[in-house]
Amino acid sequence: MQIKRRDALKFLGGATLAALADPVFARSKPLKVLILGGTGFIGPHFVNAFKAGGHTLTLFNRGKRDPEADPGIEQLIGDRNGQIDALKGRDWDAVIDNSAYTPKQVILTAELLEGHVKQYVLISSVAAYADFAKAGIDESYRLMKLDDPTVEEVNGQTYGGLKALCEQVAVDIFGKQATLIRPTYIAGPGDYTDRFTYWPVRVSKGGEMLVPGAPSDPFQIIDVRDLADFMRVVVEKNVTGAYNLCAQPRAVTMGSLLDTCKRVTGANTKFTWATPEFLEAQGLIGKDLFAPSGFPLWSPTNSPYWAMPLISPARAVKKGLKFRSLETTIRDTLAWQATRPVENQTLRTGLKPDQEAAALEKLRG
Repeated sequence: MQIKRRDALKFLGGATLAALADPVFARSKPLKVLILGGTGFIGPHFVNAFKAGGHTLTLFNRGKRDPEADPGIEQLIGDRNGQIDALKGRDWDAVIDNSAYTPKQVILTAELLEGHVKQYVLISSVAAYADFAKAGIDESYRLMKLDDPTVEEVNGQTYGGLKALCEQVAVDIFGKQATLIRPTYIAGPGDYTDRFTYWPVRVSKGGEMLVPGAPSDPFQIIDVRDLADFMRVVVEKNVTGAYNLCAQPRAVTMGSLLDTCKRVTGANTKFTWATPEFLEAQGLIGKDLFAPSGFPLWSPTNSPYWAMPLISPARAVKKGLKFRSLETTIRDTLAWQATRPVENQTLRTGLKPDQEAAALEKLRG
């Protein structure tokens, strides 16, 4: 019998959340929390975290994506691009905006909710930073500026700059009651992009595996449930300001990622390392951050983005950010992958078998 996606996320999120019950969570009175989104990848994990805290949730979305709202959770139907009447005349303690990509979207909701919401939490991205020219980037680092700040098309070149503009709108309207969350790559159960999922799934298949760079190359993610738990901390303790959400720099490397995947899966995989120069010559990686790549979430150490997996989460850690183990993220991601429909078992990213075989043959030659 096929396990429903939302039921799988409840199990994988709720069980581990219960194990994390510690003083990081405030003894908070029940709060009213509005989530702009609440479906897709990260939304259901936010729902799990806040339900565990006994808070009252309202979801605002189009009602088209994963419409199986949890029993007892209010769902308002609308659209970030103008149809927001369902939010009028309502009051909440906090809003979590996890579906904004353009400043116009934030203007519409933030102006409407001003005076009706005490705290505006915007999910931004580390892509909002101007560059990744040094290790240990913190929240004071300069942000990206678009040549044309009126642009509304979201693509690889505009995504980061638009997130920076979204942040500015939230601060302009909510001031000191704005919270800016800048996650790095988000991983874990429910990640339909398959960027992290590629690694444990490919390792589980065994055989010779082409892998990029060197074992010491840094690899940095944030488990979606650690992100969700921190959102609960942020709201319960009214934490404001800007925060990077990522694992500690070098807590994970390409070598430790692959070795842990191998240990968890019990596979007999043999890793064959290839230099960035070789991979670029084969067309398997590009020079641009958002260029198609057969190796998701990995940054070549000779690229302008070499320091992207070395961002500092120190400020969030001081406020209560906790980390699940890499083994937990891998194991739970594989468990979720097994619940997906057959048509979704083929991953959206990573090397295809024929690509990998051809590259390995070329490498041997």
